[in-house]
Amino acid sequence: MKYMLLIYSDEKNWTDQEREACFEESIGLTRQLDASGKFLGASPLHPVAAATSVRVRNGKRLVTDGPFAETHEQLGGYFLVDAQDLDEAIEIAGRIPGARKGTVEVRPVFELVGLPPGK
Repeated sequence: MKYMLLIYSDEKNWTDQEREACFEESIGLTRQLDASGKFLGASPLHPVAAATSVRVRNGKRLVTDGPFAETHEQLGGYFLVDAQDLDEAIEIAGRIPGARKGTVEVRPVFELVGLPPGK
């Protein structure tokens, strides 16, 4: 089953050196997951200041700078994995370096019939 592992933390809690170390460790984890056939995708996100939110209300598109909501922790990246079950997805989430300074949300992914294949 596919699981999305969403990584949340307060961007201000990371130094540039810590962020770089996190990226390097995350790359190592993706290689381990790939070797075991579990890796489907992963990527950090640019800071929340680069976010744009889009809403459609009454047929009108509303575009605002910034994230969807003001929160203490921001979505900083994700891993997409193919795990045997929730327990395995949780084990993988615990290996993500961002879990040490923030939170990793584990969510099963709906697999919809008819979607084009990913790249």
